Amino acid sequence: MSTRFEEIDWRETPIGTISLRRRLDPALQVEVHEVKLDDEFLMSSLFTVAEIELARLGLAEPAGTDFDVVVGGLGLGYTARAVLEDSRVRSLIAVEALGEVIEWHRRDLLPLASRVTSDPRTRLVHGDFFAMVSSGSGFDAEAPGRRFHAILVDIDHTPRQVLHSSHAAFYEPAGLRRLAEHLHPGGVFALWSDDPPDEDFLAALGQVFASAEAHVVTFPNPYTAGDAANTVYVARTDSPHSVTG
Repeated sequence: MSTRFEEIDWRETPIGTISLRRRLDPALQVEVHEVKLDDEFLMSSLFTVAEIELARLGLAEPAGTDFDVVVGGLGLGYTARAVLEDSRVRSLIAVEALGEVIEWHRRDLLPLASRVTSDPRTRLVHGDFFAMVSSGSGFDAEAPGRRFHAILVDIDHTPRQVLHSSHAAFYEPAGLRRLAEHLHPGGVFALWSDDPPDEDFLAALGQVFASAEAHVVTFPNPYTAGDAANTVYVARTDSPHSVTG
């Protein structure tokens, strides 16, 4: 890039001002894509290890092949791309509340955009993930009530620090039970969080799912010369039979 900073897009949305920018980090000498909501950083291409691990850990749990997967929160596309790199995945629905983010992918403004949008297994859906969880029709308008083998979510900062107050109920047992209804037997729910493991949330998962655990994902932070950490929760429904098909 010829400049050290470029604001690629800037929009007013119902939840605030969202912007996409690209910059050359002078210390690291790498190009970084960032998304901000008002003055808050939502995503950075500099820190993607845990987003990729969300897909890897979530897809490590189901048995069989021909997985149908939902990703809640398209973001910069790192989780979606990691899902598509698994040859067992048959289909991917990526649900994104901000139409602007979907447009960035379709206009190829992000590093992985074309690798996500060009894959015939991918469908990008503009909608409210949490409303879809609570609805009878679910995530696929073309097949109401369709179930999935894995639902991977990276939307809020943590189960306690949500982007909108309406999301909070999802992280309670009743909300998690509604989510589990969209999974096949033996299906997996995985969630990214910016905080260390939360024992209360693990307990809520344990009320709904057959198994639940928290994986701490560490990665280098070039600004501190140390490590940073995120958490990926992985929970699985009961599996009396294979979840393929």
